[in-house]
Amino acid sequence: MKIHVQIAILFLLVFSSCNTNKKEEKDNSLATNSTVIFNKEKASYLYHFAYNCIDQEYPNKLNQVLGDSTYLKTPQELHPTFYGCFDWHSSVHGHWTLINLLIEFPNFKEKSTILNKLKKGITEENILKEIAYFDDKHNRNFERTYGWAWLLKLAESLREYNTIDGQQFSKNLEPLTQLIETKFIAFLNKLNYPIRVGEHPNTAFGMSFALDYTKKYNKDLEVVIKQKAREFYLNDINCPLSWEPGGFDFLSPCLQEASLMLKVLPKAEYIKWLDAFMPDFRNNPSQNINIVEVVDKNDGKMAHLDGLNFSRAWCLYEIGNALQNQKMIALADTHFNASYSKMDSGEYAGAHWLASFAAYALKASKND
Repeated sequence: MKIHVQIAILFLLVFSSCNTNKKEEKDNSLATNSTVIFNKEKASYLYHFAYNCIDQEYPNKLNQVLGDSTYLKTPQELHPTFYGCFDWHSSVHGHWTLINLLIEFPNFKEKSTILNKLKKGITEENILKEIAYFDDKHNRNFERTYGWAWLLKLAESLREYNTIDGQQFSKNLEPLTQLIETKFIAFLNKLNYPIRVGEHPNTAFGMSFALDYTKKYNKDLEVVIKQKAREFYLNDINCPLSWEPGGFDFLSPCLQEASLMLKVLPKAEYIKWLDAFMPDFRNNPSQNINIVEVVDKNDGKMAHLDGLNFSRAWCLYEIGNALQNQKMIALADTHFNASYSKMDSGEYAGAHWLASFAAYALKASKND
């Protein structure tokens, strides 16, 4: 009799555990697929990541070429504006994040705190020192093209932040902006082949971000980007989505290219190109695109994969909104939620940059 009772209790425990697991799976599924909205709660959450790191000097990865011993200086001495957030480009898109929180939410509760910190960094004197670094013969290709693209994104946002502070920041940044425009044109004119990796040098990413800026503010660079986009990508077919992602990717080579060409081609031509580039993607976007997991968030390279969820999301939002494709938008929501719920791990390897990717995805989610 005692044995029967024990078996019955064991059965009840297993049954209860199964039901609990099923409930957790259902809850996780609902959380993963919930509609993404850029609201004040998300803005307040993302604010801390960017605000805390733009003046955090260490740890720091300089990516510097040393010409001699005089080059050995602190990050802030070398980059008096963009010295925080672990590396130069992350500092730039940290600044972009803060400005865009103010654009999206003009009465953001931390507005004065943000502006006071930015006023210390984006000064005319500091930007001239940033330019001197880029003019150095050993570092002329510094941050090509990922950091360049984010710098133009920041310049675009500062122009759109139509306030006295925003216009002053924009004016102070302008000499560096012009230098980056010139460097972009020179580089693309001599580049014969696209760079298709899932990390910083990806040509489609750099051209896509830069194109957003140039359509408004630099027609010469716009012409070059559109010409090169057609030259590099117009005849591409059957992009191998099943090969993605690589272990350190934070960009999808296929989706970044599709995002760029969306901005280059007329809609009818784009749909024809997209159907050849990623067959059946419009009907079944999730066929070869699943959310990715980060095993070790303290490993800076592995932490890239959280960024991949966000960058895939913004590409899917851009394409899905343009084509009114709800499957793509739902897949974007899934990717965004998968990493947004795990951002606050306490690991600086991700904390120094992921807020920018999340914020960009949130802006892309809005079908304005």
